[in-house]
Amino acid sequence: MNGTSREILLTRLSPPRYARITINVSTKRRNSKIAGMFASTLVYLGLIGTFAGFVSLIMPLKFLRLRTRRQASSLFGLGLSLLAIGFAFPVAETRALEKRTLLDEFTPVYQFNEVHSIRVKGPKDRIDRAIRSVTADDIFLFRTLTWIRRFGHSGGEGILNPPEHQPLLDAAFRTGFVLLADQPGREIVIGNVVVVPPGFRPKAGQSLPTPEQFRSIHQPGFAMATMNFLIQDTSDGYCSVRTETRVYATDSSARRRFTLYWRMIYPGSALIRLMWLRAIKNQAEQHSEQ
Repeated sequence: MNGTSREILLTRLSPPRYARITINVSTKRRNSKIAGMFASTLVYLGLIGTFAGFVSLIMPLKFLRLRTRRQASSLFGLGLSLLAIGFAFPVAETRALEKRTLLDEFTPVYQFNEVHSIRVKGPKDRIDRAIRSVTADDIFLFRTLTWIRRFGHSGGEGILNPPEHQPLLDAAFRTGFVLLADQPGREIVIGNVVVVPPGFRPKAGQSLPTPEQFRSIHQPGFAMATMNFLIQDTSDGYCSVRTETRVYATDSSARRRFTLYWRMIYPGSALIRLMWLRAIKNQAEQHSEQ
């Protein structure tokens, strides 16, 4: 086989550039998800171990076979070690090499993310309406999980404590979230600043940032969260509805601060998003039957 023939054969066998990019990014996202779940598991095991060990120092928990304070001290120390490892677990940075979605436009680089999807029967426009109209009460366990996340405090109205019968996205826009991009029937992207530098105070009368201002925040000490809902045709009258949350921290200080929060809320956050997608599916398909 001459050089020309070999070159043609290799060209045919080699995957196209966009396929390699998709594989690399998908693999990195999957590895990041596994690492995030592992770190959160360590944190929760550490919390359980620390609590059980502390209680056993006062009154040994015999049902755990902790009969001496020395054993309780060992469990307490193990719990603290697991907490430290979980919180210190390294965070990888991911970069979207190609901007295929509106979310890629606003958050091409991020250190934290979660992705969930579901198949929904129906046209894009009906699914889009369901995304925009779902309320907190439509989402199974939403109020329970957010009550735990608020540590039982009522607080003011917000996405963690939305009023009854109000679409959840509307509640988000009223309480600090910014509509970054909206392509009806395909994708909607919202964002919020979740970490600010110590002592930071917005200027008097300053309104929420515009999408362009949100995109241009790169000063140290900030972390921005973005979330989208993406609708894509699949087959047989079904669509894929996908939601992804990304968080970009501008420096190591903001990344460390957000890591502490993320490790704690990740399991509940993932469950909320799964139930959110389920509520969208139920509403869109119920309207289809009607």
